[in-house]
Amino acid sequence: MTETLSPVLPNEVEEGARKLLERACDRELTLATAESCTGGLLASLLTDVEGASHAFERGFVVYTNEAKSELLGIPLEMIERENAVSEPVARAMAEGALKASRADVALSVTGFAGAGAPGDEPGLVHFGCARTGRPTTHREMHFGDVGRGPVRIECLRTALKMLEEALA
Repeated sequence: MTETLSPVLPNEVEEGARKLLERACDRELTLATAESCTGGLLASLLTDVEGASHAFERGFVVYTNEAKSELLGIPLEMIERENAVSEPVARAMAEGALKASRADVALSVTGFAGAGAPGDEPGLVHFGCARTGRPTTHREMHFGDVGRGPVRIECLRTALKMLEEALA
């Protein structure tokens, strides 16, 4: 069980995080995150599981385009051309987190947890997952206009599933 986040997380999310971290520990693999719309919630979850949080190497909260560029090495021109909420940027975020850390697996999340600018789709989220020696994977989710909190919880579910797949 998580200690800090338990009151707000569904049981299956907590259990998924615990199982993921145990599997990472068993395989001696470390994890990193690069988060935009979740604002570090995934990193918080992965460091909140007592006895297994050492599998988490580091997290990057890169809410702005400048942060994505400065911390993860993504050219601003690419972000502006592709849009920060896009498959290419999600993939680049995961790959950048892998390069900027000592982790074996990195998960990125970028999207609109709530209403974005006019024309932006609320609940549109792109995920990237990079693992050393493997191709980077991507997932695009459409959670809908359900609110910031529910979108972030759904992001945790998707992120945990992608990380679990990367450890297989």
